[in-house]
Amino acid sequence: MRIRALMTAALVGLSVLAPQSTATAQQAGDPLSEKQWGLAQLRAPEAWATSTGAGQVIAVVDTGVDLGHPELAPKLVPGATFAGCGERPAPCGNGDWRGVDGVGQPADVHGTHVAGIAAAVTGNGTGIAGVAPDARIMPVKALEGGSGSFAEIGAGIRWAADNGANVINLSLGALPGSQVLTLLGLTTETKDAIAYAREKGVVVVASAGNETAPLCDTPSWEPGALCVAATDPAELHSVYSNLGIKLDTKAVAAPGGSSLQGCDGDVWAPVPRGTGSPDCGQSDYDSLAGTSMAAPHVAGVAALLGAQGRNADGIEQALMRTARTPVVGARGLFTPLYGYGIVDAAAAVQQPL
Repeated sequence: MRIRALMTAALVGLSVLAPQSTATAQQAGDPLSEKQWGLAQLRAPEAWATSTGAGQVIAVVDTGVDLGHPELAPKLVPGATFAGCGERPAPCGNGDWRGVDGVGQPADVHGTHVAGIAAAVTGNGTGIAGVAPDARIMPVKALEGGSGSFAEIGAGIRWAADNGANVINLSLGALPGSQVLTLLGLTTETKDAIAYAREKGVVVVASAGNETAPLCDTPSWEPGALCVAATDPAELHSVYSNLGIKLDTKAVAAPGGSSLQGCDGDVWAPVPRGTGSPDCGQSDYDSLAGTSMAAPHVAGVAALLGAQGRNADGIEQALMRTARTPVVGARGLFTPLYGYGIVDAAAAVQQPL
């Protein structure tokens, strides 16, 4: 059984377990920020006067990160590699997207994109703005070729929790129905690792899945994980996104992209240098859609909240209580489409500590 990265682009195969604009940002000097409708939907720039995520570390347990990308290099803390180690003891690398063989797989651009959404360098005159401008990124490569085992992902989660992560982002998921395996105890590595991280006070954010299914995929299904469904630029539930339904109802929504409206209807972020798609016309950036893109938006807001001194429970409560349901305007109201609603960074950072 393997987990896959959860984006809708054809780059990622559907193996069983794989990875899943604002005036303020423009003034900061990030030229692609005018395309970042997700920041506006989250009201992230309005939150930056209160918190920028300083002192927080977001672990991106994924396909690894381009360690030399100018949007990420200044933000990195030491990482680790758990995928592709073969007979070598894990960890067997430093979280580089190219893996232990030094070859970057097409599907493995995913982790760089996810990391950039959460905490790309902001105001550097290039690319985009991250949701948490002053948070750091911990690259943990637990997927190779876009997929990894429950054991590899679980090991990555545990390593991140033991090495200083405050927030763990899991933009990955197993196919619908795999929840039964963890409910019956047939595979527990990732479930147990999430519980371990939460016991250490780490917030775990995970993507809901891209199968238009009613339930959050595992690992977002698991207790201790905050499940994130995807929205499009019009604040509608994205057509591909799973619903935010899980037993403990810990679910929210965030910008994941349309998948139907071209490059600017999806989510712009860095990719490994030179791998940007010709369709979107950028060498070191690309626009992708998926619940994989929604989760790091929430991980970034979690870092803003953590920098205020909130514990993991307090961060989750601030996210869910202030999240808003479009049209009806209610906050903290659970619905199947949006969970407790679209995360509102500006409102969340104003919640009492």
